[in-house]
Amino acid sequence: MILKALKTTLALATIIGGVSAASVAHAKTLKISHIRPQGATVDLEVKDLAEELKKATNGDLKLKIFAASALGDYTTVQERISVGAIDMAVQPAATAVERKMQISAFPYVAENWEQAQKIYGPGGAIHDAMKELYAKQDITMLAAYPVYFGGIALNRDAVAPGNPNADKGIKVRVPGIKSFQLTADALGYISSPIPFSEAFTAVQTGVVDGVVGSGAEGYYASFRDVAKTYIPVNTHFEVWYLIINTERFEGLDESSRKALVEAAKEFEAKRWSKAESDQGAFEQKLADYGATIVSLSDDELAAAAKKVRADVWPQILNDVGADWGQSILEKIKN
Repeated sequence: MILKALKTTLALATIIGGVSAASVAHAKTLKISHIRPQGATVDLEVKDLAEELKKATNGDLKLKIFAASALGDYTTVQERISVGAIDMAVQPAATAVERKMQISAFPYVAENWEQAQKIYGPGGAIHDAMKELYAKQDITMLAAYPVYFGGIALNRDAVAPGNPNADKGIKVRVPGIKSFQLTADALGYISSPIPFSEAFTAVQTGVVDGVVGSGAEGYYASFRDVAKTYIPVNTHFEVWYLIINTERFEGLDESSRKALVEAAKEFEAKRWSKAESDQGAFEQKLADYGATIVSLSDDELAAAAKKVRADVWPQILNDVGADWGQSILEKIKN
């Protein structure tokens, strides 16, 4: 009688507002990080992803969003996802963790959006390569998130922007990633590796005259107050990745895993459908904010691509492993 009474009491105690203990145990909330401020495009789209998941799983799977690198810079977040300390993120690949991930930011691989989708989209050579590289870190890549073709933002007027062989005499901040440093140098700038957290102040105080490594969306989000000139020279194709700790992913029940995979596919498809127009919109926003947009001709863009491919590609290939890197490039050519 006593045992029966205890079981009954326990059962009643685990029902809160009509939700059983089994349902509570079944429900999961995953932490997801991204690098932009609240209200930015990626923030809004991650919120849409969270809403889709909530609907598809009847509230069993939820996302708790941490914007503006609140859980740490993207390199730290990737490391923490690898060990399971953070669940998910939408962010660039951290090349400090694995040098081969530089393949994602390889300069002048794609010349236009159609090519970019074939290369970085589902089934593309870089898409597949990145999935394999993440898997080795106990991370499951759920989707690619295309952002923009990169450019150069300056806190001054441009110097010979369409001539990659001209020494500009302009010092620019670059990420601590070899491909960006070499690309800036090849285009005639003086590269200076500076952490992102210090980049705005570096431009504002004149330590550097501009920034390489982002595109119109990124410059508008973080540098619009110091961007006097923007040159869309297509330095690289910026793509982020929707990633999750593999153990956490595999620990979800089958229906939640399926819902997450389907939601991720839709998240990726929507981004590809909007990314190109978003790039143009953010270039216009920079212009409206007072920046001069220096558009380059097809011949000038081709000249920049040719020089960077000749000067930079061999060095990055050696850095990532020539045979491995060349095998990815061969798949792209074919």
